Amino acid sequence: MKQIGLITIGQAPRTDVAPILEKYLEGRAELVQSGVLDGFTPAQVREYYTPGEGEYVLTSRMRDGSAAVVSRERIKSVLQGKIDAMEASGIKTILLLCTGEFPGLRTVRAHLIEPDRIIPPVVQALTGKRRLGLIGPLPEQEQNLNEKFAASGSALPFAAVSPYTGSEADFRAAAEKLKDRADVIVLDCMGYLEQHRQWAASAGVPVVLSNALMGKLIAEMV
Repeated sequence: MKQIGLITIGQAPRTDVAPILEKYLEGRAELVQSGVLDGFTPAQVREYYTPGEGEYVLTSRMRDGSAAVVSRERIKSVLQGKIDAMEASGIKTILLLCTGEFPGLRTVRAHLIEPDRIIPPVVQALTGKRRLGLIGPLPEQEQNLNEKFAASGSALPFAAVSPYTGSEADFRAAAEKLKDRADVIVLDCMGYLEQHRQWAASAGVPVVLSNALMGKLIAEMV
């Protein structure tokens, strides 16, 4: 069976998100998972990878379901090592399970799929002139998300809810905050689940689930 590598910036296996991708693959490919934080304790993650001032902030999931907040700059070399190891094992298609931007990642022959290069243009093409709203995991990610999705100089309505710590009330409140300023809402993190999409959609605005979008696109390549 064909294999697709799945690399999370947290810990593998991602028992929360993998089933969403597998739903669209319909048994045509096996997911082989690896995590940047595999083998690290929460204390070690805080010691080695906590973002410093001005660093690009990301969040992901530990194996026990808790959230970890890390610096892109501090994990990038580990991430590249995970990609190298997966390619060396013979895997030819690798999906990065993160919507953050990672300039400079490389492979020799394997196809590396980076959601941040795919989701914004696809969403923009689908929404057309409709107003776009963004929900991301952390307040400090607002500027980065706007830079990905907004036209130069404009700002999109934004709300922050973590997929790992946010409650139903948090998601409903975030969507209510955006509903009068957005015609479509994007949940911009690969950690958001269908339940989160449903909670956000309760405000009456269509909601795009990033990992489901990637699952549909990847399934077309298998």
